[in-house]
Amino acid sequence: MLKKLLAVTVVLGMMSATPAMMTAAPPQGGKEKRERNEQHPHIKAALHELEEAKRELQTAAHDFGGHRKEAVEAVDNAIKQLREALKYDKK
Repeated sequence: MLKKLLAVTVVLGMMSATPAMMTAAPPQGGKEKRERNEQHPHIKAALHELEEAKRELQTAAHDFGGHRKEAVEAVDNAIKQLREALKYDKK
């Protein structure tokens, strides 16, 4: 659960980053060819993790000290923004 909440935090932080901060070196290693063929694999992976984190938040036995509702709303917003960003990708 903590790993998924950390992923949410990272994605939300990425969404507030400037374009210059988002520039990364090309991928290295065995995944390089596959990642070149797939459009934005990290964003798609983040979407998957966010959806899983949302499910865990919604089905948890406790409310995380009253923060569950806001966390679910933040995850929903992050998912929405990432999907919107992917719509503007020049393919």
